[in-house]
Amino acid sequence: MNPLTPFCACLALSASLLTAAPLREPLYPGGAPGSKGDGPEHQPALTWYPADAANNTGVAVVICPGGGYGGHAVNHEGHQIAEWLNSLGISGVIVEYRLSKGGYRHPFPLHDAQHAVRTVRARAAEFGIAPDKIGIIGFSAGGHLVSTVITHFDAGNPDAPDAVGKASSRPDFAILCYPVIAFDEPFTHYGSQHNLLGKDADKDLVRSLSSEKQVTPQTPPSFILQTDADTVVPAENAVAFYLALRKAKVPAELHVYQPGRHGLGLAKGVTGVEQWPAACHAWLRNMKFLP
Repeated sequence: MNPLTPFCACLALSASLLTAAPLREPLYPGGAPGSKGDGPEHQPALTWYPADAANNTGVAVVICPGGGYGGHAVNHEGHQIAEWLNSLGISGVIVEYRLSKGGYRHPFPLHDAQHAVRTVRARAAEFGIAPDKIGIIGFSAGGHLVSTVITHFDAGNPDAPDAVGKASSRPDFAILCYPVIAFDEPFTHYGSQHNLLGKDADKDLVRSLSSEKQVTPQTPPSFILQTDADTVVPAENAVAFYLALRKAKVPAELHVYQPGRHGLGLAKGVTGVEQWPAACHAWLRNMKFLP
């Protein structure tokens, strides 16, 4: 037997994965911990959009669609985002985390998003991903979820029975788009807060998930998108998070465009704010995540 045969077979497998169609699979192959049922609302999922082998940069981004913790805007804040990332040579991985409509409040969405980051890192070699170039992007309430992931993380459990459990949940960078950030403030999006925590949550819990109060120097570098015209999630959320990052000396970039309603996704055709994907691409290059 040619000694190179197993190596060549591995290369062929990697190439097939890097040119494959999107792959949807359970986030927890053995069943979601704490599940309340068997329906789709009880089983969080990942959809992998591997970068094409011809332009794969080794970067991957976990995608958290918005929806107020009550739904998933999985098309314009999920699939379209993955396709845009693919165009940059970045693998996109959509996570459909558990929601209040299925009976899930904190900490289930956070645990699901953390597990998604761990999974991408543990399976990095399988998909041609660099384990130190794994980011996360979120929109609206998905942006709040991103802000909690990057302020509540751990290095993994060395005694875990599998590679996923051993992997760190800290993303290497974050992209937050018109994010919900602050809780119990005049500019809070209370629909998201109540869906996540209920209306009578403990004050210490509320504070722990008001992300502008949780930033440390270990918080990953962040790119933030917002519009001044957003009346659903006011710009004070994004600005408060940027200022907290700045105070902690975390590299951050904030873009506040004047026009644009809430929930624009890629904002195609909206003058001004439609430039944000190019600005984000430039930031990723300036931060040396992309060549």
